[in-house]
Amino acid sequence: MESKKELLRPLLGMTLGELETVAEEAGLRKFAAKQMARRLYVNRARSIEEMTELPKGAREWLSEYYCVGLQRPVKESRSKDGTVKYLFATRGEGFDFLTSGTGGRDVEAVYIPDRDRATLCVSSQAGCRMGCRFCMTGRQGFHGNLTAAAIINQIFSISESDKLTNIVFMGMGEPMDNVDEVLKAIEVLTAPWGLAWSPKRITVSSIGKLDALQRLLEETKVHVAISVHTPFAGQREALMPVEKAFPVAKVFDFLRNYDFAHQRRLSAEYIVWSGINDDMRHADALARLLKGTDCRVNLIRFHAIPGFEHSTASDEVIERFRDRLNGLGVTATIRASRGEDIEAACGMLSGEASKEGSDKAGS
Repeated sequence: MESKKELLRPLLGMTLGELETVAEEAGLRKFAAKQMARRLYVNRARSIEEMTELPKGAREWLSEYYCVGLQRPVKESRSKDGTVKYLFATRGEGFDFLTSGTGGRDVEAVYIPDRDRATLCVSSQAGCRMGCRFCMTGRQGFHGNLTAAAIINQIFSISESDKLTNIVFMGMGEPMDNVDEVLKAIEVLTAPWGLAWSPKRITVSSIGKLDALQRLLEETKVHVAISVHTPFAGQREALMPVEKAFPVAKVFDFLRNYDFAHQRRLSAEYIVWSGINDDMRHADALARLLKGTDCRVNLIRFHAIPGFEHSTASDEVIERFRDRLNGLGVTATIRASRGEDIEAACGMLSGEASKEGSDKAGS
C-alpha cells in the first residue's frame, strides 16, 4: 500500500488466510496471523493497540490502514418475553459494513433466550431483493450486502454475546444472495483459529438459491432451513416471486442428493395463513414434496404487517395441520412466537433509515 485508504478495512470477519496476507503487508511473519486471530476472536480485542504480541511499529502501521471493526448497536428494544431487538448501523467510524449496494438502511439482529438456549438471529443483508410479499424486509427492497465483519459484529457487540448457544441466519436478507460473506462468517465461527463452534449450533435459512446453496452444503456442515410456505408452485410464486427462478420442487429434488440424517438437519419453514395454505390438501402435498429428504417442518404463526391482507391461522388449525403431517411421517412442530410486541418476530424486521450523526461507537 502506498497511500492511506479513505476508509479503513476491518480485521473482524477475516479468515486466517486473509490475516496472513495482512501480516505479510505489515512485514510480519506468517504466524502473526494466528496471533491476530486469537486477539480478534478469543480475546475480543476492540483496538489494534490491544494486539500486544505484535511489534509496536507493526501495530502503528496496521492502524493506518485497518481497524478491528467492532461497532456497538445504535438502539435496542426489549420485549416482555425476554427477546431483544438490536439495531446496527451499516457504516462505522472510518469503515464500511457493506460490500455492495446503495446503503441508507440500518439492520437488525434479534436475541432470543429460551430456557437453556440463547439464540441470535443475524442479518446478512440490508434489505432483501427476494420480494416476498409477507415479509417487511423484502418489501423495503435491497440496500446492500453485509460484510463478514458486519455479521460477526452482530454476534460480538450485544450484551448477551457470551451467553449465545446458537446462531440462525434468519434475519434481514437472503443469506445465499450474499454467500461469500456468509461463508466467511461461518468459517470464523467454526474454525479452530476462530470461535471453534460446532456447525450444529448454526442454521442458515434460504429461499432455495441453488448455486449458492450447493456451496453452503459442500463447504460447511451447518443446518439448513428452506422457506417453503406452500407446496403449490403457482401459489408460492404469488407469495414469493423467486419461485419462478428457484421452484421449490426443484430445490427439494436437489436436496435429496445430500445426507441430512447424521451430519446436519434440514427443515422447512412454513408460515400458516388462514384459508390460504392451512388445509389438509396443503399438508398432504407438503408431505409429498418433502418425501425422501428427512426434512422436519417448522410451522410459524404469521405476524401482521402493513399492506398484506392475510392473517394467521388459528392455533387449533395449526395444531391440526401439525398432527396431519406427523401422521404422514413428517416431523412437524409449531414455533413459539417471540418478540411480536417489539416487531422482532418472523417477517417483521425492517431496520431503519440511516441517520447522519447517529450515536455510534466504532473501534
